[in-house]
Amino acid sequence: MNILIIDAQGGGIGRALVAAVRKELPEAQVTAVGTNSAATSAMLKAGAQHAATGENAVRVCCRTADIILGPIGMVIADSLLGEITPAMALSISRSRAKRILIPVNHCENVVAGVCDLSTGALVESAMRELHRLLP
Repeated sequence: MNILIIDAQGGGIGRALVAAVRKELPEAQVTAVGTNSAATSAMLKAGAQHAATGENAVRVCCRTADIILGPIGMVIADSLLGEITPAMALSISRSRAKRILIPVNHCENVVAGVCDLSTGALVESAMRELHRLLP
């Protein structure tokens, strides 16, 4: 199982996702891709086995991922304060992987009908979805 976790800005959500996946699915291969070095570093410190930074890394890693996790903004061009390029959003959207999107209401993107939950609660919800997707 190849799990790709993508994050931007400080990498806080990505860091929490990496830690949760490593704890609950220690056999999974976790690749972390940050849109910047701070996000990548945070996810690497949380236990990702592989890590890279930038647009091309997102494009390449989306090709082999089975599941992609990250904030919902990763599929919206120019979101996360402009760190998500159109090419990144397109690569994530076109990937054959299943996507688990964390509904974070930031950066002018609001998901209607979603409660304002803590990062911890959102990560717990993402882990439930991840377990549901596993064979």
